[in-house]
Amino acid sequence: MPTTPGPITPTTPAALAGKIADLVVDRPGRRVRMALDGAPPTRPEELATEAAAQLRARGRDVLVVAAADFLRPASVRLEYGHTDVDMFLDGWLDERALCREVLAPAAPDGSGRVLPRLWNAELDRAYRDDYRTLADDGVVLLSGSLLLGRGLPLDLSVHLRMGPAALARRTAEAERWTLPAFERYDRERDPAGEADLLVLADHPDRPAVRD
Repeated sequence: MPTTPGPITPTTPAALAGKIADLVVDRPGRRVRMALDGAPPTRPEELATEAAAQLRARGRDVLVVAAADFLRPASVRLEYGHTDVDMFLDGWLDERALCREVLAPAAPDGSGRVLPRLWNAELDRAYRDDYRTLADDGVVLLSGSLLLGRGLPLDLSVHLRMGPAALARRTAEAERWTLPAFERYDRERDPAGEADLLVLADHPDRPAVRD
């Protein structure tokens, strides 16, 4: 991780996905677990899908996992209400299940038997997905928000940073209650410093990379 800010290089979403694929390819012959972390308006899921396509074109087995499919049941997640900032920041993600079903088996020395999705938060019930076996050099791309600085076993991470003003403009009115959680996340967990690759994403269609 860089210790001092580097130069900022404008890029495109496709080129950024290629740079992310390069980070994985630089670790040949082993499984890789990478997080693509960013607030919803930065569109981490879209970037994960594009990076996965580029990795598959290079011969890697890839599984894209959405953190939103590993949330806790509503009875736990919403115990203190639908807009509790503390729970949103620290209590919505089922970290133990994510590690047990995805990140631990996807480790270089893991079994490779991973579960693509666990919990349908919209219907508040479990998915019925089958396990799938990840190749010995397979890749898990975990996309979502508020993922870094919480001790998840990851090999690489990308943080899509959107400044507070841009995030406020691009967040739907019904979701604006989450803004204090993202402010705390930046301040308390320093995802920009935690990440292996920092992407400036005030304009997701015109990202820039801080080298």
